[in-house]
Amino acid sequence: MDSKALFTRRRAVGAALVAASPLVLPGRVRAAAPAENFVVLLKGLYQPVVHGPDLGLSSVDLSDGSYTTVKIYPVSGTPGNANPNKAIGDFYGPATTGDLCAYRIPGGSFAMRFTGGGEGDPVDDGQGGSILETTWDLDFIEGTGVYRSFVGGHNLMIDRLHFLENGDVDEYCFCHVSGP
Repeated sequence: MDSKALFTRRRAVGAALVAASPLVLPGRVRAAAPAENFVVLLKGLYQPVVHGPDLGLSSVDLSDGSYTTVKIYPVSGTPGNANPNKAIGDFYGPATTGDLCAYRIPGGSFAMRFTGGGEGDPVDDGQGGSILETTWDLDFIEGTGVYRSFVGGHNLMIDRLHFLENGDVDEYCFCHVSGP
């Protein structure tokens, strides 16, 4: 076999392995582009972020002690796992003050700025805590990976924050993200 035929065969086999990598090489899955609009669910108890990861975003410093984190679950349009019971990433929100947040999900990371919403009065939960049901508006300000094209887009959060008697915050929030 000549070297040109061998090279062509290697290229073809390599291309087939890359295309089949989610099945053959499960550790080498590449994220596809998200839909033009996608929805994720922020769910669970917030935890403080002490030494946050570097998400490749210049607008947020997740190690400055001002962020908390909660898991992200897929709803529709996101790349990667579609199982609604399996977390696909992490949300980083301001602990007390600040208007920036960050998301890390398959395909990259992105930062957003809160621009409005949050109106409403918390309602007593009957157990020493309170529940705030509200909406938030956010602008998409920075993205990495497949989320670069969303810069200039918007996020409408439909949120249910449960402030527990012990001081914990339990999140249940649908994030409806759209491109510019």
